[in-house]
This record gives sequence, C-alpha cells and structure tokens, in this order.
Amino acid sequence: MTDSPALTDICAPLRSALLRNNFDVDTIVDVLGPAAHSALGRGEPVPARRIARGNGELGTLISLFLLGDPCSSDAVAAALEPLDIDSAVRAGLFERDGTLLRAALDLRPVDLGSGTRWIVADLDDSLTRRTLTEDHVLGVGHASHSLLQATPTAPVGSVLDLGTGCGVQAVHACGYAGSVTATDVSARALRLAAATAALNELDIELVDGSWFEPVAGRTFDQIVANPPFVVGPARIEHTYRDSGLDLDGASQLVISQIPALLAPGGTAALLASWVHLEDGDWRRRVSSWLPDHGIDAWIVQRDVADPALYVGTWLRDAGLDPRDPAAQERAEEWFTHFDAAGVEGIGFGFVYLRRIDGPTEILAEDLIHGFDDPLGVEALAYFERSAWLRTHDVLEAQFVVDETTALERVFQPGAEGWNEVATRVHRGSGPNWRHDIDDMAAALLAGMRSDGLQLYELVELLALAHTGAEASAEFIEQAAALTRALVRHGLIRPN
Repeated sequence: MTDSPALTDICAPLRSALLRNNFDVDTIVDVLGPAAHSALGRGEPVPARRIARGNGELGTLISLFLLGDPCSSDAVAAALEPLDIDSAVRAGLFERDGTLLRAALDLRPVDLGSGTRWIVADLDDSLTRRTLTEDHVLGVGHASHSLLQATPTAPVGSVLDLGTGCGVQAVHACGYAGSVTATDVSARALRLAAATAALNELDIELVDGSWFEPVAGRTFDQIVANPPFVVGPARIEHTYRDSGLDLDGASQLVISQIPALLAPGGTAALLASWVHLEDGDWRRRVSSWLPDHGIDAWIVQRDVADPALYVGTWLRDAGLDPRDPAAQERAEEWFTHFDAAGVEGIGFGFVYLRRIDGPTEILAEDLIHGFDDPLGVEALAYFERSAWLRTHDVLEAQFVVDETTALERVFQPGAEGWNEVATRVHRGSGPNWRHDIDDMAAALLAGMRSDGLQLYELVELLALAHTGAEASAEFIEQAAALTRALVRHGLIRPN
C-alpha cells in the first residue's frame, strides 16, 4: 500500500481546479447575491444551498467547502479536475461516505488586499454543531480579521508571524514583506499552514517550536502575533486560544519578549488581553511588561468585558452549550479563579511596538468608540508623530490644524436659554479622536496657521490678551502638553 500523500502534494492540481472554477471571493458573492451571502455569514445555509444547486461545478464547490454538504463523488471529481480524488481523501481533504464525499477541512477564499487567497483550516461549528478538539486549527475568525485590519502594510524586509495557526497572517504578510517566517507549537497548525502556503504558491518559512524558541537570536523588521491570549486558569483546552499561563500571562510573555526580536526601527502589531483588577490600573499593568529602554509603545484598549460575558463567550467559542451541566461546571471553575485573583473585567486591544534608540515611551489609552478605518496606517503615522516629538521642542515650532479637525461646542437647555456644557476638538478621520478643551485652548488653536507664529509666541500673545501679563510657567507647560497630545493624535501637525 502506498503512503498517504501530504496535503501539500495535492495543492497544485487543487489550485488549478479552484482557479478554473473562479472559486474566489468576488465570484461567490456575485453568484450567491447579497441576501444569501449575508445569511451564510450568519450561519444560515439554506438560501445559499438553494442557489448552489443550479450553478454547476462552482455550485458543487460552494456546497462542498462553504456549506459542508456531502456531494457525489462524480460531481466532486468533475469540479476538481485535475485533482485525483483518491489522493485527496488519503491526504485528509475529504471523507468518504459511500458514494458521497464530505470536506474534512475548511477551505475558503479570502481577500487580504492582494487578491483572492485560499485558507486551509479545521472545520468549525458555524454550520454543524461540533465540539472542538484540543489541537483544533482555527480559520479566519473575528480575532484574525481584527489583526489583519490593524496590521501596518508598508513594505518591509522581514516579518515574523508568531503562532501562525492556519497561516492567514503569514499569507497577508507576503503582500508587503520580502521574507516571511511563521512559527507554531502545533504540528497540525504547521501542516495546515504549509498547505495554505502551497495552495497560494507562497514561500513561507515554517518553524516548529514554542513561543520565541524557534527564532532565538534573530531579529525582524515587523512582527505580527495573534497569540493564545484567552484570560483564565493556567490550562490548555484548545491550543489556538489557551496558553497554559495564568490569567493574562500569555500577553505579558509576548509583549515583554518581542522587543528583543525587533530590528532597529522594527515594528510589532499584536492582539492582547489584560485583566482589570480591583486594586490596579490596566495601563500600569500592561506598561510594566515593557523594558525601560528601546521601545515606543502604543497600547489601544478596544473593549472591556465583564467576567460573565467573557466566560460565556469563550465557552460558546469552544462549541459548548452554556446550558449543559459540564459547561456550567467549567464556568464555575473559571469564575472562582477570577474571584480569587480579584478580576473585575478583561480588556482587549492592540499593542503596537517600535524599536527606538532611547528611553521607552508608552501611551496606553482607550479607543472604545466605533470607527471604520483600520488602525494599521494610523499606527505608522502615530510612530512618525511620536518620533517628531522626541526630536523637537514644541514651543519652538509652528503648527497648523489638520483639515479634518473640527471644533465642537455642546449646549444644553437651561433656565435662561442654552448653556454650553462642553467644548472639544474632533478629528474627522482615522480613529476620530476627541479632546475636551477650554476657550483658551480654542483661541490657541485658532492662531495656528501656516503663516503664523511659533507656539511660544502664540502662548505669550494669548496670555497678554486675556490677563494683561506675561504667560506663567504653568500656563506655558499646559499649552505645550496640550500641543503634544494633539500632535500625537493627528489633530494638529508641525508646519
């Protein structure tokens, strides 16, 4: 009996078949239509199934790979010509059930910004109820999408994808990096990531090992990481999400060790979680994980979940029904652990790091309002603005207000008419930053013009106009601090 082929051995003919049938994002959306496509995204397969039946070989691929339906062997063989179906079964792509074939792996097209790519992963429970195994390899889930949108894509020499899983971040990196290295502790993950790379004809260095061990002594121009950051007891139930480290230990490990692997000027973008404790500030907690020298850090908290919501979410993520007694016992253990540690909430967000030559600088802040623009471009702009501030005295510089910045005044009705209750400046692009200011600050910004004065001169004129005296040291420092904050968030810029 011949040895079973590897998944990578069947990728060349499989790719030919997918290309021949236009099994890509745009074509599938066009064939299904917006209503059926949206329903499929909600886990409702029937509208898409009805359309797939009348769409020939492409319909067979939609039924097979996107709906998880069994299809006749003859139909699959015709749709996937020149792929040898028996080889595909032995490689683990399909399972036989008499004369029917069913997909044993998740294979779907995605558009990561460089045209259609195909991602190979384990089947999830979005359409069929199933309990995930410990070595389950997740596809392109919500966290993966978040990191994809938040990753800077300016051209770089080398990228490390730490904990690659199915390989989606590494595939994305191939669009902007000269070389891509991807690591994982899971042999199954590396097997599926290798298939993903082969199916897309991409050269990705895949390295087996735990955390940073496989790349010890190396440095990279950019690092991306979607680590197993789930906060909970120190156990591993699913390798894609559980680290075996207590509470937010995985995030601490990754954030504290990435700086040593960044080349000069290198950047990291990663997802992370951290606990909110009864007696601590999350900003100080996360900041304490970074070295005192060599890093410019921008830490953005996007959401905070209470323990009940958090535990319920991750139980469902593992395919467990919170109504099941076993799931309730698991939840009880989780809550008991949180109570013992004093956990009041769990924060989630993005951590951006840049290697610099100087003392570490950290800005940790909330960005919990909605916005449409991805953060990747904003992160690079933030680091450029931060670098400018390190090398310039704002009091000696001229500034202009960004064209997207607006002045807002908020009024509420009072006994004698409208009372002004807030004055703020609002950036109308990117993350839509807002800063509350007073009338003196508004006047200061009004004087920032391309043909205007240096900040120090503006401050002196403002003080004379309002107090009849020279500006105090405190007033000068307040103006300088506001200016630095507005520069960091892009509401004003050096002229």
